[in-house]
Amino acid sequence: MKVFRKRRRAPLWLKTLRAMRYALETLGVYIIYGFFSLLPVAAASNTGGWLLSRIGPHMGASRTALRHLARALPEKTPQEHDEILRGMWDNLGRVIAEYPHLRRIAADRVEIVGVERFDLVRGGAGGIFIGGHIGNWEVGGLVARRHGIDVNVIYRKPNNPWIDSLLRHARGGNDIGHVIKGDKGAREMFTRLRGGEALGILMDQKLTEGIAVPFFGHPALTATAAAQFALKFNCPLLPIIIERLPDAHFRVHIAPPLDITATSDRDADILRILTQINRQLEDWIRARPSQWLWLHKRWADIN
Repeated sequence: MKVFRKRRRAPLWLKTLRAMRYALETLGVYIIYGFFSLLPVAAASNTGGWLLSRIGPHMGASRTALRHLARALPEKTPQEHDEILRGMWDNLGRVIAEYPHLRRIAADRVEIVGVERFDLVRGGAGGIFIGGHIGNWEVGGLVARRHGIDVNVIYRKPNNPWIDSLLRHARGGNDIGHVIKGDKGAREMFTRLRGGEALGILMDQKLTEGIAVPFFGHPALTATAAAQFALKFNCPLLPIIIERLPDAHFRVHIAPPLDITATSDRDADILRILTQINRQLEDWIRARPSQWLWLHKRWADIN
């Protein structure tokens, strides 16, 4: 007989402490968001990049990033690793500062390579865009929406619900679908694809599940959902990158769809598709290493 245990409720003092922490976090984030919203787009981007490129290299997370750089790009010198690290912090500072301006950026400051490939998922055809934390990854959803794509971004929901609301608003509000990672999110992804909508999935975060797939020559746990759904629905699987250009301009690259031909060996098909995805991300990162977020603990043995 299965025994059901009643979930213990958090004590009132703990709930109060959590609410106070969330309130302080939210106040700080809204102040930063409001400050950058008052600046012109390029000025906000430049200010955010300048600030974080000076603060970030002194933070503890930089040690993890340097270990990742040494593994992924061993041919580069320590001095080159340091330069890439500063560029990464500059890019991340710009991403943060650009949140209040994402709609304007998507409308006026983007050029697209491979724009015709939006036709593959437009009009209820459905499809999956896959990418990584390169350039300003948050621009992609709004760009797709401006080209008539019903797109849903897959994301990890912040613990603080007020910050989650702000981020959802910045990404496009109700114009962009938001699907939270997890079992419930997987069911929603299935429903959205079956309804002819598109998904946007970032494939470069550390996971505690998935399958090991080579990434920069080393096995990295990689989520299988994109490959599984592409095979299930036989829908286009399109790599996409939002490359940063000077003065808060961007170039969106939409690559040709990956080969998702199904065989009798489903596990081998999934591994083949994920290997293609990681190889594409790796090529893009090698070409512009300072625009990738090296902070993610992509390999389980690097802390």
